[in-house]
Amino acid sequence: MDGPARYTHLLALTDHHGVFEHALLDAPRREHGYCVDDVARALIVVARDPEPSAELSRSAETYLDFLDAAIGSDGLVHNRMDASGEWSDEHAMGDWWGRLLWAAGTAAARASDPAVRTRALQMFRRAARQRSSELHTIAFAALGAAEVASAYPGDTDAARILRDLIDAIPAAPRESWPWPEPRLSYGNASIAEALIAAGTELGDVVATDRGLLLLTFLLTLETADGRLSVTGTGGRGPGEVGPQFDQQPIEVAAIADACARAYAQTGDTAWRAGVDLAWQWFSGRNDSGTPMIDHDTGAGFDGLERDGRNENRGAESTLAALSTHQQARRLGLLRAA
Repeated sequence: MDGPARYTHLLALTDHHGVFEHALLDAPRREHGYCVDDVARALIVVARDPEPSAELSRSAETYLDFLDAAIGSDGLVHNRMDASGEWSDEHAMGDWWGRLLWAAGTAAARASDPAVRTRALQMFRRAARQRSSELHTIAFAALGAAEVASAYPGDTDAARILRDLIDAIPAAPRESWPWPEPRLSYGNASIAEALIAAGTELGDVVATDRGLLLLTFLLTLETADGRLSVTGTGGRGPGEVGPQFDQQPIEVAAIADACARAYAQTGDTAWRAGVDLAWQWFSGRNDSGTPMIDHDTGAGFDGLERDGRNENRGAESTLAALSTHQQARRLGLLRAA
């Protein structure tokens, strides 16, 4: 897939409500319904596409409707909707709140339709009434806030979220384990990317440099023998080495996004090479030598195993593959992979 992304599988997972969360092989598991986490990821990918088709643009409106309806009057957010279109949980705070802000901020800054940008900005400000104390949640929200801050200078909600992210990460790293958490878990590079973005938008050079240091540490730890060997679902702490499984596509997509931002910030080609490693991971240069994307449909496989892959193609893994493809294509890396 060395040209524009193929959205065949994403569109097959999408109906008039949103994006089905799970799949059995390539068939949507409708009984499991939908979640804000995945619909937010879908809106981010569509908003970043430079030339969305009419069908993709219609899907973006569906994703926007879903996320808009998820926001409560106080800024808290539903996460789960059942197959009939009814919310199955209460408004609450969690990673899904941060991802909704990430999606709303991205659409507000990048959507091709001015009406979508206006509506997305309103959604961002409604959800931004709340604040989180969880690092991953703040990092996801900060990535959306950075988009808003860049497109709408002086936005106070965006600036506050970016400052919250900087304040949540210790300024003085521990030499033996500089990561701001005791263990790596999931989507780790989003924390480093958010710190780079926050520092850039607020003019805080110390924060930007700290983010670049964290990304350097992570990329060094998760690279082996010239390929990505990312943290598995069990997490990774100090002194834990060697390949881990089940490796999740979301971790690789986060690395691609973070390295792309670091490259834009510094111009250092080492970060461009990091995006290349991420795309090559999907193309089969990984610990199992197994392709993790179906180039014909754009589907991503749900996890890299020691002897192959999980053959299910759910929303999270598919959107991770499409997101990484976007970054690799933008930087001219597809043929090199």
